[in-house]
Amino acid sequence: MNFHFAAQLANLKPSAIREILKSAGDPNLISLAAGNPAPEAFPSEILGKIAAEVFASDPTSVLQYSVTEGYAPLRKKISDLLRCRWQIQSRAEEVLVTSGAQQAIELTARALCNPGDVILCEDPSFIGSLNAFRSHGMRLIGVPMEEDGISLAALEEILKREKSVKLFYTIPNFQNPTGRTTSLAKRKKLLELAMAYDFIILEDDPYGELRFAGEKLPPIKSFDPSGYVVYCGSFSKTVAPGLRLGFAIAHKELLARMTVAKQGEDVHTALLSQVMLDRFLQQVDYDSHIHRLQEIYRAKADVMLFGIRKEFSSRIRYTVPEGGLFIWATLPDEVDMPTFCKKAAENLVAVVPGKAFCVDEQGLSHAFRMNFSTPTNEQIEKAVQILGRLTKEVCGA
Repeated sequence: MNFHFAAQLANLKPSAIREILKSAGDPNLISLAAGNPAPEAFPSEILGKIAAEVFASDPTSVLQYSVTEGYAPLRKKISDLLRCRWQIQSRAEEVLVTSGAQQAIELTARALCNPGDVILCEDPSFIGSLNAFRSHGMRLIGVPMEEDGISLAALEEILKREKSVKLFYTIPNFQNPTGRTTSLAKRKKLLELAMAYDFIILEDDPYGELRFAGEKLPPIKSFDPSGYVVYCGSFSKTVAPGLRLGFAIAHKELLARMTVAKQGEDVHTALLSQVMLDRFLQQVDYDSHIHRLQEIYRAKADVMLFGIRKEFSSRIRYTVPEGGLFIWATLPDEVDMPTFCKKAAENLVAVVPGKAFCVDEQGLSHAFRMNFSTPTNEQIEKAVQILGRLTKEVCGA
């Protein structure tokens, strides 16, 4: 059988991270390649109790079809939570519950963009979103990053040149893959540019609650009076990714289009997961829960950063994140990054090559991403020792 694949998917490459994880069969390999929450962060006991309660009280209702927009009590709780914690003034009817934030991102692009339209992205950026945009035939243009977010000068230059910009995709808090945070000044300027050049900001914020250092910054959505920002959030990093629960906050007209698009994808997000999360938010002290997560990730990041300072060549540049799950390390220009990552794998440490996150698939990167949330502290220490030895072999002390 000769398959004739759709043009949008024909050249789409699988996620480099998923491929790394599939090939990591050696039980001795230490993976710093994933982006999973720490196993000890899962509220497993209370979720188990809630599931039992749901099935004991009214199992039929959670096994039935539901409305596409989402479980009404949960939409209200999400709206209230965002107003209380982030000063996002949204109503429950402006909330769409999605099957993870990835779906919220994809639905936003589908609702707004035609094949060939331009989506601007931080460069580097999250591979899952880049592939979602590519799969619909959208043209991606990367905006280079600085330590405090995108280069505004580069962004304005692109906006003056390109006439079909529909979206700007950003992860302002502890960006994946770099761990960088966009400054308040740049957040405000980005919204000004969106209003001046008439494009939508797609604000992806899966890590915002995981701040363990520095000053809390408001989302761009919190000072958006006119619907220029679509805010995408997730409970994957704060509760459990297996529940597959994300959400989008958007202007009601855009949300209506996204809802129609979602009906064609999965009809609705799993109702059992929605009801479980609704009860979880009722029963837990959410502030205390988030504080516990922040302490877990602060401790893990400290272990990795201490090891990097002690073991890595002084020629390696790296981010010091204020939250999230990742550290981005950059090799000197003369060092071949793919060869370094291959050597790391041969020494039983998996990292993600920076090229996987390039907006231009032919782009160059001298960096690699390390995750500190998934491995144990002992694994982090051992992995950083191995990587440190390799950095000194290729870079000198």
